[in-house]
Amino acid sequence: MADDPDGDALKALEKRIAQVKAGPASKKNGQDHHAMAQQGWRMVIELVSGLGIGFCLGYGLDVLLGTMPIFLVVMTLAGFAAGVKTMIRTSKELQDETLADISVKDKGE
Repeated sequence: MADDPDGDALKALEKRIAQVKAGPASKKNGQDHHAMAQQGWRMVIELVSGLGIGFCLGYGLDVLLGTMPIFLVVMTLAGFAAGVKTMIRTSKELQDETLADISVKDKGE
């Protein structure tokens, strides 16, 4: 019977080992401000790139067709809408990741 380990102590040790193994992978929950800044810059770049692409396409069409302000305005607004849509999709992905991490953390405890 001396060779038989205590069940509670063994379970506590296994839980602690699992926490140590999951340590670096679970750092995602405690993101520092640099990671949040990266996400913010990603969203800004998505919006600005949508505006830039729309502006360039509109300007190019206006030069080719000789209708200076029409396509420039329309395509710039379309680029803005596309940029906003992309930003919303990105924020939804980030929200889903955060909720998944929280639910995994809750199940582990």
